[in-house]
Amino acid sequence: MGEVLTIEAPGKVSLVEEKPPELPEGGFRVATTHSGVSAGTELTYVKGDNPYLNATFDRELGLFVPGTPSIEYPVRGIGYMQVGLVVETRTAAVREGARVAMAYGHRTAYVADPLTDRFVELPEDLDPLLGIYVAHMGPICANGLLHAAHDLYGPAARQLGDGVRGRRVVVVGAGVVGLLVACFAMHGGAAEVVVVDETPARLEVAAALGADVLSTDDDPAVTLKRRWRHAPQDRGADVVFQCRGRARALALGLRLLRPQGTLVDLAFYTEGADEVRLGEEFHHNGLSVRCAQIGRVPRGLAHAWDRERLSYETIGLLREWGPLLRRHLVTDVVGFRDAPQLLGDLAARRRQSLQAVLRHEVEEEGR
Repeated sequence: MGEVLTIEAPGKVSLVEEKPPELPEGGFRVATTHSGVSAGTELTYVKGDNPYLNATFDRELGLFVPGTPSIEYPVRGIGYMQVGLVVETRTAAVREGARVAMAYGHRTAYVADPLTDRFVELPEDLDPLLGIYVAHMGPICANGLLHAAHDLYGPAARQLGDGVRGRRVVVVGAGVVGLLVACFAMHGGAAEVVVVDETPARLEVAAALGADVLSTDDDPAVTLKRRWRHAPQDRGADVVFQCRGRARALALGLRLLRPQGTLVDLAFYTEGADEVRLGEEFHHNGLSVRCAQIGRVPRGLAHAWDRERLSYETIGLLREWGPLLRRHLVTDVVGFRDAPQLLGDLAARRRQSLQAVLRHEVEEEGR
């Protein structure tokens, strides 16, 4: 028997036994070794404020409309940062003993079909714990840079760093997404990368990763616009990556941009965005906002830039930045059985964590 993380109701998290299906011809069985926790998306289910819990999402129209919620409690198997060991295979697509990055939710075991389940085999030289970023989280962040490249060069964009190379970049929000985006920007050759956040401890992590940092306590828009001059009446960041799901963070990101600059938005606003003053900098400076979510790469780039390539770019980043990310970004590693307590504490703000990882000791189960 395996176990799967289940949210029974807001604030109620548990582990439930789950009988894995029989392994079919052409499939493979994975034993989870590491499972990364998204303290943003996943906690919206624990807190009960995810929009899917309160409305119907019409995929054809792309609208949330009144009706039966698209997702109802109990919610099982949330999570999209899994690393597993292939313990049995009946397909030539993957070998037994391989470590793979996937997105199948917080569960101790999974039976995969190579025709419908995406997996990325991890190279031997990569820390398997950091493999949690390869299948989904890393591509989310890389896709933000791809949107910046497309904003500058359109379909002619060739390299992930095309939108940041030689440019002045601000990342608003020093959570996992923001810090990975900052690393991608530095990796891509940005002239300067400044991370802005209101939490001193998170700014310390950003600085340890090599970024410049500014606190929101002192107006960073004034500071950076005095520092970054392109021409008369043309000051500010070339591009801003907005990575914090708060309206005030989006409003700040717009203030940081130079005229006709672009903000690439990777945040999730479950509380709306009433503080965003569209009649101010957005209007007067002719700014643009581009939503960069992993479900879509920029138009005109889908053939050249699929999720496989974004995972490849993530592996390249982790090979260079892995030791720093392991030391400074991953703050909590707990046993899988401690997951309900961890998520409950994070949702209730009884515990602070940057990147928490659930670890499952496969070897202790006879392997």
